[in-house]
Amino acid sequence: MPGEATFGVTGLAVMGANLARNVARHGITVAVHNRTNAKTDEFMAEFGSEGRFVATHDIAGFVAAIKPPRAILIMVKAGKPVDDVIAEIVPHLAPGDILIDGGNSYFADTRRRTADVEAKGYRYIGAGVSGGEEGALLGPSIMPGGTQEAYRLIEPVLTQIAAHVDGQPCCTYIGADGAGHYVKMVHNGIEYADMQLIAEAYDVMRQLLGLSAPEIGDIFSRWNQGDLDSYLIAITAEVLHKLDEQTGRPLVDLILDQAEQKGTGRWTSQSALDLGVPLTAITEAVFARALSARKAEREDASRVLAGPNKQLTGDQRDMRLIDDIRDALYASKIVAYAQGFEQMSAAAAEYNWNLQLGTISTIWRGGCIIRARFLNRIKEAYDADPKLKNLLLAPYFTTAVNNAQGAWRRVVTQAVDAGVPVPAFSSALAYYDGFRRERGPANLIQGLRDYFGAHTYRRTDAFGSFHTRWAQDGAQVKTT
Repeated sequence: MPGEATFGVTGLAVMGANLARNVARHGITVAVHNRTNAKTDEFMAEFGSEGRFVATHDIAGFVAAIKPPRAILIMVKAGKPVDDVIAEIVPHLAPGDILIDGGNSYFADTRRRTADVEAKGYRYIGAGVSGGEEGALLGPSIMPGGTQEAYRLIEPVLTQIAAHVDGQPCCTYIGADGAGHYVKMVHNGIEYADMQLIAEAYDVMRQLLGLSAPEIGDIFSRWNQGDLDSYLIAITAEVLHKLDEQTGRPLVDLILDQAEQKGTGRWTSQSALDLGVPLTAITEAVFARALSARKAEREDASRVLAGPNKQLTGDQRDMRLIDDIRDALYASKIVAYAQGFEQMSAAAAEYNWNLQLGTISTIWRGGCIIRARFLNRIKEAYDADPKLKNLLLAPYFTTAVNNAQGAWRRVVTQAVDAGVPVPAFSSALAYYDGFRRERGPANLIQGLRDYFGAHTYRRTDAFGSFHTRWAQDGAQVKTT
């Protein structure tokens, strides 16, 4: 029936279907569409009784079923499929209609699409949506970017369907064009680091202390009662406790050790390189996944490359290492977030986005994968100093990493001595040590650059740039 719906969703895979159901559960009539009609019919058969849905089987009918100004959520795979759907929908739109890309699109693509769609007289929102299929249905964290005018029109719907914490929706306007998808990208990068750190903590306990998966699961359950309280720590305990129905063994022991990735972590690291942000913890997490994918090569290497055998058993085991691992995990997590927030700050300056970093931490407290008690501390830090350069300089985080550094160093040292790779732990610690030093070794690097490439250098005792004719007469000349 033309004009019956007030919201539309095209793309009815798990995320799109659950978001459509979420909207309908709030009393909003939703037009639904999928490229294959069978998917639309399956959706209606399974979920049609949950709310008011208008099933459509072609784009023209889908658009016509929505009251103007239309709000249409696109939930398809990032990349060319998004462009294809936009191209198909645009001829049927009226001025003022709003297209919302709720997938994991690359922020630069969103900037391009925003310019193209708005040049035609329509509106465009790139909205990062976090929380997986459960969050999509029960309340995700939503990071919308675009014009504020367009956001205000869809704000009532988005804030209703988002998760709520302390009465506040986990949804807020992020910034212009690709800002929402950029923040979601960094969110996913932090998620990569968080999971890698958790995996390294598990691995150290497994390899150095010989603990079983359920025993480590008990430890994560305890940790979830303190500062590490978070969704990822909670589900880590559940995964480690899960027994395989067929063998009775811990299921995690039967899962192939190859971590897949969809690209958002890689995009985060690539953008950090472009911006000159030292995103070491997240980047090491991306590299660790890439190494895990080399399963056949690792199997070959395991037969020829030697390493120490340092697993401790019985009375040799010092279970105090567990507390050290907890502290190292927390300190490394702080570094990963500090780097991610520094990256968002750099991107805001580069792309002229007015990102409110404290507010961003607030909308990550519910619905999303990295939701954690820890995020309240980040909000407090930016409330106290909105221009904070680095989270490590906020008093709470300064104290936390200073107090943890002894444990942090012991964990990295023992892991390295035992041949257990801890790239995220060690890179986070190296960043901490590099950041806290007033003077590092880059003076030598700059001297070498000047030697072979005449790239010049600056002095600590004089203004301007200088060059030394190293291989000639050794004379120093001032260039500027």
